[in-house]
Amino acid sequence: MTSAAATYMTDAWQRAVLYMDVMRERAEQYQEHASQEVPNVLDYKAELILDGRSLKRPVNYLMGRVLPKPGSEPDPRKRPFVVIDPRAGHGPGIGGFKSDSEIGVAMRAGHPCYFIGFLPTPVPGQTIEDIVHAEAEFLRAVVSRHPQAEGKPCVIGNCQAGWSVMMVAALYPELFGPIILAGTPLSYWAGVRGQSPMRYSGGLLGGSWLTALAGDLGGGVFDGAWLVQNFENQNPANTYWSKQYNLWSKIDTEAQRYLGFEKWWGGHVLLNAEEMQFIVDELFVGNRLASGEIRTSEGKAIDLRNIRAPIVVFCSKGDNITPPQQALDWILDVYDSVDEIRAFGQTIIYTVHDKIGHLGIFVSAGVARKEHQQFASNIDMLDLLPPGLYEAVLTPKSEDTHHPELVDDEWIMRCEARTLDDIRAFGGNDPEDERRFDAAARLSEINLAMYRTFAQPLVRAMVPPGMPAIMQYLHPLRLQYEMLDAWNPLAGWIKVMAERVREQRQPVPSENPFLALQTQVSEQIIAGFENLRQASERWSEQTFMDFYGREMLQSALGIDQSDRPKRKATKSPMHDHNVKLRIEELRAGMARGGMREALARSLFYAGAPRGGVDERGFEAVRRFCEALPETARQNFDDFRNMLREQFFMLLIDEDAAIAILPRLLPESAEERRAGLDILNTVLSASAEPEGEVAFRLCHLAELFGLGDTSMLPERSAAAEPAVPAREPQEPRPRRITHHSDAKPDTST
Repeated sequence: MTSAAATYMTDAWQRAVLYMDVMRERAEQYQEHASQEVPNVLDYKAELILDGRSLKRPVNYLMGRVLPKPGSEPDPRKRPFVVIDPRAGHGPGIGGFKSDSEIGVAMRAGHPCYFIGFLPTPVPGQTIEDIVHAEAEFLRAVVSRHPQAEGKPCVIGNCQAGWSVMMVAALYPELFGPIILAGTPLSYWAGVRGQSPMRYSGGLLGGSWLTALAGDLGGGVFDGAWLVQNFENQNPANTYWSKQYNLWSKIDTEAQRYLGFEKWWGGHVLLNAEEMQFIVDELFVGNRLASGEIRTSEGKAIDLRNIRAPIVVFCSKGDNITPPQQALDWILDVYDSVDEIRAFGQTIIYTVHDKIGHLGIFVSAGVARKEHQQFASNIDMLDLLPPGLYEAVLTPKSEDTHHPELVDDEWIMRCEARTLDDIRAFGGNDPEDERRFDAAARLSEINLAMYRTFAQPLVRAMVPPGMPAIMQYLHPLRLQYEMLDAWNPLAGWIKVMAERVREQRQPVPSENPFLALQTQVSEQIIAGFENLRQASERWSEQTFMDFYGREMLQSALGIDQSDRPKRKATKSPMHDHNVKLRIEELRAGMARGGMREALARSLFYAGAPRGGVDERGFEAVRRFCEALPETARQNFDDFRNMLREQFFMLLIDEDAAIAILPRLLPESAEERRAGLDILNTVLSASAEPEGEVAFRLCHLAELFGLGDTSMLPERSAAAEPAVPAREPQEPRPRRITHHSDAKPDTST
């Protein structure tokens, strides 16, 4: 035992010296990174395409083209990917800081890639609206550089970059292909009791007046290090113990990974006070984005229903920064039903990870190789999905996979139809909770107005010119990087000692009993921090609920006490009128078209009972389109519009759309037979047709003049509709109305 103790103590001492040397390297790395003109953590070289400082409304944002590595030139026909990182206290580059990243998987899939980053210091006077317009200019430049691309750019918004992307897409919908929101909060009050503690912060601090105070003390600049510290406070066990312990305990293998992450985590950036005030007032406390209450300086409302590109929402149950409710409940805020989603021509796809944390959504190599790889590989399928709400379900490819030759990766993506009830199943606020958050927002406005009236002039007058820079330098997060810089006489001694330790390194054997004791002590420390965190979060939640739940306070703030529905964007009578005109236009056009339209309509009709789209079926469609000259030459946007028209024709009147189908078919029986073979092949790609699908396929054979109705298989009553009707009606054979928010039948 004495020998084991001596061996462990030697190893522990050596690890401590090497740990301190990593801290010294971290300090050097911090200084080197901060000295760069355009600091970032991209693992790829990039060439500057557009500098936001040169725009009419200058901003500190830049757009670069990611240069491919030798031997991996992108396909000019594939749509470009544009990755935008969050400006939430950290610097840019995390979306491409290693090969297994969002940029890495997109480039391996053959897509040209662009990156939108930012400088550490904002342009004086720039606003969030200026950034929105700048990002639109960046996307125009991308579109103009890729005239041969099949589809508009796919834009990935990480965390807080996601809500700015949504604002751009609402104002400039013509610039966008699919939008991928990774860990993006859009419904800021949403959450479940006992979780999501960050949503209470604004109310507990009395609103956004502290944001204004921080901006005034910073001389009109808000230090992003405060945002980073706010993130760290959400997980004290990791901040104060686990992250450092993991490095010390695995010092021989963990140093480079640790330094790579710290390079990004410690690259703090600044925001204009006006930018930060907008973010807190309009989003985090005000929650005005989904309700359409945010307006541009020209008075134009930012309405998320204007977005025409598919929206892919990627979130996680293990994310305590952006839980699924904050990522998804904007759908409930904006729409009353899936019918309404379709009426606006929107396609929304979501996928929820079981356990990954917030940073892992756009940092984890495993997530990049699975979810982001599937998004990149199937981006055209996502763009061509009919309007509606879907969940992207990923299943592993195996020996039993049907038609494995149609799947390139290790996972198979299937987009299954969902309803708003599936979103509600994640949990959320009741009307009483909504009143509490509404009260917090009202109190925030009052406190901010009082601060600006009585305190702000004094605070600004008391801040001398050099004080903001001193406050930034002395921020606790910056000091931890500065302490072992070259000015510290201990830095040189640590470097020399570390070199000697590496020469004499004696790692402790894994069977040493003191290693097990070390692990137990660490687990106890983590448990202690976790208990403190949970107690603090319970206190925060209870305090918020009790204080803002008082009817007297709510009445004083003018909060309606009735169980009113959540705030929603204003409904436009003009939209309803336009929908009616569009329906009449579609009815009139049901007999127009040829074999291409007939096959698209038939495919939607026959595949509807499955309640989803499988990537194998899409791959089969793609191969047929490439083989046929008339479809291979077709513009992607025109093809997408044609598919949507055929889908909507079935949606508004399936019986009429199918009955008129023979008028679209060619006279040649051989051509009809070839078309029916295509339908069979596509529908058999993911599974053999059976039940309702087989019945509809036989029905189509009869309409194509190639079958006998007497040979139709007996259909199951349980498989009658893929989506039941909105209200009980007389039964109509082979009718799928798609008008309910009940869950679709996916049994076939």
